[in-house]
Amino acid sequence: MTAATLHPRLQEIVDDFHSVPDKDRLQLLLEFSQDLPALPERYAEDRDLLEPVPECQTPLFLAVEVEPDSDRGTVHLYFDAPAESPTTRGFAAILHAGLDGLDADEVLATPAEFSGQLGLADLVSPLRLRGMAAMLGRIKRQVRERRAGR
Repeated sequence: MTAATLHPRLQEIVDDFHSVPDKDRLQLLLEFSQDLPALPERYAEDRDLLEPVPECQTPLFLAVEVEPDSDRGTVHLYFDAPAESPTTRGFAAILHAGLDGLDADEVLATPAEFSGQLGLADLVSPLRLRGMAAMLGRIKRQVRERRAGR
């Protein structure tokens, strides 16, 4: 996978969005929002372990873990987004579905412009798309930090 190529899981999500008419893409995003896993107890009990993503219009917090199970490390993502914010939750759920469980190199190779490939530019505000890009940027930064042992 080169830096400009999507991991097959992300490509499948992009393909899903492009397989439905424009008017149905928001519904697909809502469906993703319903699939965002709940926070594990360790994060639900200690919110200070989560990093805020202030670029999102809605309060969103995330945590990244990188398992030292191999040279590359398996990445696990955790998100906290309010149920009454389905767009933000949907973006978080897309990132979770596409990136959780990949190795660190695969996550780091995800193109920064991934959010623009979903075909939502005419359906959601540019500010919301920037929020998703900010989530990805913070995920990648945390992966780099975890790999460096910080």
